[in-house]
Amino acid sequence: MKAIVFFTILLCSFYSFSQKKSLEAKSTPHSISIDGKLDEPAWEEAATASDFIVFEPDNGKPAPYGKRTEVKVLYNNDAIYIGAIMYDDEPNKVLKEISQRDNFGTADLFGVFINGFNDGQQNFQFFVSAADVQGDCIMTDAIGEDYSWDAIWLSKAKLTKEGWIVEMKIPYAALRFSDQNKQTWGINFFREIKRERKKYTWNLIDTKIGTFTQQNGNLEGIENIKPPTRLFFMPYASHYLNAADGQKTYGTMKGGMDIKYGINDAFTLDAILIPDFGQAKYDDQILNLGPFEQQFNENRAFFTEGTDLFNKGNMFYSRRIGGKPSIDPDLNDNEEITETVQSVNLINALKVSGRTKAGLGVGILNAITEKTYATIKDTLTGETRSAIIEPLTNYNVLVLDQRFRKNSSVSLINTNVTRNGHFRDANVTGVAWDLNTKANTYNLSGNVKYSNINELEVKKGFYSAIGFAETSGNYRYSVGTDFVSKDFDPNDLGINFYTNYYNFYGNANYRILNPTKLLNKFRINYNMYTEFNRESGKLQDNSFNTNFNLTTKQNNYYAAGFTVWPTEIYDYYEPRADNRYVAIPRKFDSWASISTNYNYKFALDLNPSVTFYDQSGRMSYGFDVGPRYRFSDKLLLTYTFSFFRRNNNKGYIDAVEQDNGNSPDNIIFANRNVITYSNTLGGKYAINSTMTLNLAVRQYWSYAENKDILELQPNGTLTPNSTYTTNKNSSFYSWNADLSYSWWFAPGSQVSVLYRNSASNFERVIDKQFKDNVSHLLTNDALKHIFSVSVKYFIDYNAIKNKIRNRG
Repeated sequence: MKAIVFFTILLCSFYSFSQKKSLEAKSTPHSISIDGKLDEPAWEEAATASDFIVFEPDNGKPAPYGKRTEVKVLYNNDAIYIGAIMYDDEPNKVLKEISQRDNFGTADLFGVFINGFNDGQQNFQFFVSAADVQGDCIMTDAIGEDYSWDAIWLSKAKLTKEGWIVEMKIPYAALRFSDQNKQTWGINFFREIKRERKKYTWNLIDTKIGTFTQQNGNLEGIENIKPPTRLFFMPYASHYLNAADGQKTYGTMKGGMDIKYGINDAFTLDAILIPDFGQAKYDDQILNLGPFEQQFNENRAFFTEGTDLFNKGNMFYSRRIGGKPSIDPDLNDNEEITETVQSVNLINALKVSGRTKAGLGVGILNAITEKTYATIKDTLTGETRSAIIEPLTNYNVLVLDQRFRKNSSVSLINTNVTRNGHFRDANVTGVAWDLNTKANTYNLSGNVKYSNINELEVKKGFYSAIGFAETSGNYRYSVGTDFVSKDFDPNDLGINFYTNYYNFYGNANYRILNPTKLLNKFRINYNMYTEFNRESGKLQDNSFNTNFNLTTKQNNYYAAGFTVWPTEIYDYYEPRADNRYVAIPRKFDSWASISTNYNYKFALDLNPSVTFYDQSGRMSYGFDVGPRYRFSDKLLLTYTFSFFRRNNNKGYIDAVEQDNGNSPDNIIFANRNVITYSNTLGGKYAINSTMTLNLAVRQYWSYAENKDILELQPNGTLTPNSTYTTNKNSSFYSWNADLSYSWWFAPGSQVSVLYRNSASNFERVIDKQFKDNVSHLLTNDALKHIFSVSVKYFIDYNAIKNKIRNRG
């Protein structure tokens, strides 16, 4: 009998957790004041969503009564309203650090996930912290959470004697839904109790299933609402004061406007007119000794917001637009470049994106950059001339992404760069697929890409990849292979470093899905990777790796791993010449990572690593150490010191042409020590939830000191060279400091004040006095100062229309 009762309870529990919950939204004709009080009569009449379930760490367990959550939903002709009460049996322990938008720091959190089409494809997620800080993002299973998306909505959080309360107003213009008279939306509610590192949801999100967006509950009762006209204007004005040592201060004024227009209930047009990216975060430049360019993060809002469609197939690298000029001008004898630019000006850009009811996603991005010149001077005559370093250029991206069965997709992607005149044009087309079984237990993914470059001659290349994975349960695995031809080149609007190879790889891993007595999370991985040069068949890579990561009951994070290359491999990229390679000896790499619980006022990050080579005296080692201290809910300081040293590193420094002009160049390497230091300081002082002061400082110095000159032999070995005498030592040091003030004075409207000073220098002579390097950098003519003020104002067409209507 007891067994039958137990089985019945278990079955009922499983049934209740595995079924979608439903909540009835209440229509109200009255206005709702967003003050965090929930004192309007309509709130009393609305149905309540309760009985939250643990999402992490103990997935599937009911929330304790002392931490219960109750949520109600209202709606009218303009917006949907969310009222939530977060009970806490220790209300004085609710964490409430004030932070910037989309960065919640150490604070409790409430969120609502809304899918107006209830198709399991995409959630619009809105969060409010206990410190009254907003955050929002778009969530898809393929991309994850995209916090670059910002909507315009209202919220208020208030602490109470029983916990805290959130009240939210989300205008329909911030959502996507159909024009049907009766609608059922997908919805879920989220709560995080930060001090316990526990997360709860209203409808169960089963972590054994490899999907997030398909596990919403249902919101019923929404009737007779219509998608509004989504037309927004964001005019801005900026003023810049620029100064450098030895130069007069000068000012510039900029103005422009961004436009967002909802073409229909699914598609949105974003346009940027007269762009201004002067306040974008600086790039963390490094001493780059390798054969490939340094890849930078995108810091311009237009190219980060809502770009999940454009990332399909990994073919779009937005920093190409408005990046470095693509042409090196030909110089005659005794000529030098006296004036040039580091980045090409963007004239304008637009993008159209959205998804139809049938699951077809369409993304179109177009941008135009201006014709750009460099000034070249004859050092003997003093005469100057102009040379084109970038013609008028059009960039275009087209993506068609068909989703089906709510969890699978096939995409067609095309990128095209057209340069005016006889300059290089590029076209790349790809097909990508991401296929999941109905139960989200297995995945088949891959892509095929084809590049066509039209320069002095046409160059065509091919790329293909396919992978298979088990994506659910404690034990999971994946296998795959890639094939890349020598001439595959997507780099006019994408980024790809390695070509002319094929590989095979695999992964097996184990994770716990629920906490144990000692651990909240644990995962261990085994990886193997083998890569061959496509033409010679030589091993370019051959390694296996084991690593683990875990989170303790005290929410401290630990991880470690090692990688072994058991055989000699051959690097075809470092020599910078066709069909040449350098032999890399066997090596062993190990690393560790510690990150203590950020809930404490003081926390520490530590990341040491070391690599041993099967070659006399050759090794690498280094570490990052990052203490952080939260002085109060308003003030936080972080600091990171990084050190990395490579002893007896072997690297390319030059290629010397043979006297007869017919033989291959002599490729010169150096046996060198490479040492890198960096110091990074970050600070935040929050005046309130809409006003913050931020500090970001980075000092970087890296140098490569050549000890022996070597010559690369045809068999990949290096032998001493006594004839090459050019100094190819390298020393690069840089300084960046940003002090900024940000004030969101109205929804979507912001005042930003920024003071920035920066400098960088590259030298062949190495001064090993750390203090002298830094002081010289801060006192020489390279130090630049920028002071800027930018005002952006959000204008909603619907608000203007309603005001005019009310006055009438």
